[in-house]
Amino acid sequence: MNTPSPFAELSWSDDGQPFSTHFDDVYFSRESGLAETRHVFLQHNDLPRRWGELAPGAHFCIGETGFGTGLNFLCAWQLWEQLAPADAHLHFVSCEKYPLSHTDLQRALTLWPELQPWASQLLAQYRDPAPGWQHFNLANGRVTLTLLIGDVLDTLPQLDARIDAWFLDGFAPARNPDMWQPALYAQLARLSAAGTTLATFTSVGEVRRGLQAAGFLMHKVKGYGRKREMLSGQFDSAGSSDWSAPWYQRPAEHHQARSALVIGAGLAGCATALSLARRGWQVTLIERHAQAATEASGNTQGILYCKLSPHQTPLSRYVQASYAYALRLLHELLPQGESTWQACGVLQLCTDDKERQRQQALAEQGYPADFLQAVDTEQASQLAGVRVDRPGLFFPGAGWVNPPSLCQALLQHDNIRLLTHSEALQLERRSGLWHALDGQQQSLASAAAAVICCANDSHRFSQTAELPLKPIRGQVTQLAATADSQQLRTVLCAEGYISPARQGEHHVGASFRFDRLDNQPSEEENQSNLQLLDRLSAQLADRLQTSQQDAASLPARAALRCTSPDYLPLIGPVADVERFREDYAVLAKDASKQPDTPTRWYPGLYINTAHGSRGMVSCPLSGELLAAWLNDEPLPLPRDLVQAVHPNRFLVRQLIRGQ
Repeated sequence: MNTPSPFAELSWSDDGQPFSTHFDDVYFSRESGLAETRHVFLQHNDLPRRWGELAPGAHFCIGETGFGTGLNFLCAWQLWEQLAPADAHLHFVSCEKYPLSHTDLQRALTLWPELQPWASQLLAQYRDPAPGWQHFNLANGRVTLTLLIGDVLDTLPQLDARIDAWFLDGFAPARNPDMWQPALYAQLARLSAAGTTLATFTSVGEVRRGLQAAGFLMHKVKGYGRKREMLSGQFDSAGSSDWSAPWYQRPAEHHQARSALVIGAGLAGCATALSLARRGWQVTLIERHAQAATEASGNTQGILYCKLSPHQTPLSRYVQASYAYALRLLHELLPQGESTWQACGVLQLCTDDKERQRQQALAEQGYPADFLQAVDTEQASQLAGVRVDRPGLFFPGAGWVNPPSLCQALLQHDNIRLLTHSEALQLERRSGLWHALDGQQQSLASAAAAVICCANDSHRFSQTAELPLKPIRGQVTQLAATADSQQLRTVLCAEGYISPARQGEHHVGASFRFDRLDNQPSEEENQSNLQLLDRLSAQLADRLQTSQQDAASLPARAALRCTSPDYLPLIGPVADVERFREDYAVLAKDASKQPDTPTRWYPGLYINTAHGSRGMVSCPLSGELLAAWLNDEPLPLPRDLVQAVHPNRFLVRQLIRGQ
């Protein structure tokens, strides 16, 4: 079955300029794409003046329809570095239905040598993008790019942001009528505040009238080059009055002093600390052990496991977005090596007919080949370097990571202070600051905001004691590599997993137990892991001589994962539970009611926990989501996914169910 290409279909002119064969239109002026962008979008959004007048630490957000070659983004980034304060933050959100492949983007960007310092940073993180939201952290955190891959009328309604300037691009209205319509203009208005500016190359009357009807004051101004006129304007109306659930709205708070406590130095805590630190926050990371990544994040080899559903469930979409960002962060921060991590690929083998159907459906959804590939038994064996007897899916960019090495890399920022041998048992708000208290009621540290990243121990704080968290024990078994087992080149996954050798050792696992909550290794779970290995590859099990191994004597590591009833993490602001139940008691009688009482939050208190067995993939993006909440930035996930991981989802469900 042939699937349509997810990428832009291009032809190239003799002078190297790309042309969209789908829209039968150029991406930019043949005279000078650079000059056109600067005239249309930078000048007519008044960005040189506005950025030159920004206060230190300011945040500015640009929204764009049509990322194309990235020219507008790179020109804006270049100007930002020239004019904005050194500690200011630029967030660029762009929609693109047909993204360029990495090869085509690289070819297009060679047209502008002066932009290469910025283009090279983008290309270093840009892979052939899968559909969904793609999040990029650039310029050491000074610039954030969020690409919404999909139809603009599907993606923009899911955006939670406040845009300061719009770049309305995306091929001429006559070539792309599906985009230029009232539904788009309504979304631009929803995401704008009074004074938000807008510029577009087109001067078509229908576009001007549509924008005016949506609340923009529009004017015709001089166009670029041979184009006589274009449109620019600004938003002059109140935002949408449509009801939205108050328990998912942003807390109405602004942190003058950007300081934060992060409690727990596992993957979630370390990722949160870095995301905040890159935005200028002073972060104190509190850890009860002698070093970071000591508990569930302390395993030797964590797997970049990206199990997806062809039905695009919230969990599947969250995992997909998180996986893409985790890979970008790893390539940026952690050099590959035998001790740190290896992008050796992950093979997800079929286990039964149902799994085979799931994998086939995924393979037919048009994902880029460098994201996932369907492979038969022979191909799987060639990729793995050992014989397997099942087909599967191959994720070529994935692999294994040493979580403690990643945590150490995440903490290498001047704005992060790691406080070890310090156990926070209570959180108390005094004079506008959160204090983390130890067992003697002494304050370990204080800050304007606090983020709880304590896995199952998040229950210990009174503010989060009622959130539904559950522990799951997992044990990983260590096997000494042999000369023959060293031929394993990829991670093998099915009911369990085995990793390629790291420093002469393989790791096999992991068990799932709800009935035992200690961290002492067990012979029973070692034996179970050896049986998992035999089902992954009988040949590899033979090479490792597992039938001769004494399960009781094998080294192993057990730890407790933390998960939630729906297996999605909890990421977001923390509400006062008692007041929540008072304010929204009407939902217990009628779930269709739409109360508008603002949620009463604990000021500046957030949580990031319950990543389960997916923490290696999901934690990096969770840090970005927390930082976006706290820094009042565009959220890096669609609104429905933000709600799917929001802690208040359980409070609402409990009210509706009368619990």
